[in-house]
Amino acid sequence: MVKEAVERVLSIRAEVDEAARRSGRSGRDVALVAVSKNHSVEAMKAFATAPIDGFGENRVQEAVEKRTLWPDRGLPWRMIGHLQRNKVRKALAVFDSLDSLDSVDLALTLERVLAEEGRELPVLVEVKCSDDEARTGLAPDGVEALLERVVTSCPHLSVEGLMTIGPLDGGERATRRAFSSLREQRGRLRERTGLALPHLSMGMSGDYLWAVEEGSTVLRIGTALFGRR
Repeated sequence: MVKEAVERVLSIRAEVDEAARRSGRSGRDVALVAVSKNHSVEAMKAFATAPIDGFGENRVQEAVEKRTLWPDRGLPWRMIGHLQRNKVRKALAVFDSLDSLDSVDLALTLERVLAEEGRELPVLVEVKCSDDEARTGLAPDGVEALLERVVTSCPHLSVEGLMTIGPLDGGERATRRAFSSLREQRGRLRERTGLALPHLSMGMSGDYLWAVEEGSTVLRIGTALFGRR
C-alpha cells in the first residue's frame, strides 16, 4: 500500500514538472496536498512518507476523529472546506492552515480565538470564479475589502494567497478561464493592497495540469491519489 501510494505521487509529480516547464516554471514551486476526506487514517498513513506537502480535509468533525486516531503532526493538515463560525475552535485544534476564508465575520471569529490562544494561522481567501451555484467562496468584487479588513483587524491571520474551485463539468476552456481570472485578480490585489499573496490554490484531480499551466502553486488532489470511495 505504501509503495503504491509513493508511486502515485511520483507519477503526478512527473506530470506536474512537465506542465510547470510548459508554463516557464519549476515543478518544485507547486505544492501537492493529498485530499483525504472520506478516506481512512490507514489510507492516509500510506502517504506519510511520500513526497506530498500535507493533507486536506473539508469536514471539521471528520478531521477531529482522524486526529484522535493519528495525532502525529509530521505533515500539515489544511482545512479546504467551508468553515462555520461555530466550529472555529474545534478546527483550530486540528488544522495548521485554512484555505477557505470567505467572509469578514469568519475572519473576526478566527482572530478572536487565535488571540486567546496566542498563535497565528496561515489562510487563503476562497474566491468563487464560476457561476456554479454549488461552488462556495467570496465573489471576486468582495475580496479586496476582506483583505483590507484582515490587514487592519486580524493580526493573527497571515493571508498567503487565493483559492478557487474550477467549474463543475465546465470543460477545459471554462476551467482555464476560471483559473486565469484568479491569477489576474491576484496581480491586481498585489498592486492595490501591497500583500505578496504568493500562493494560488487551484486544481484538483480532474484539472490539475491545466491549473499548473495557469499558475497554480498549490494542488488539491484526492481521487487521483486515493482512488474513488
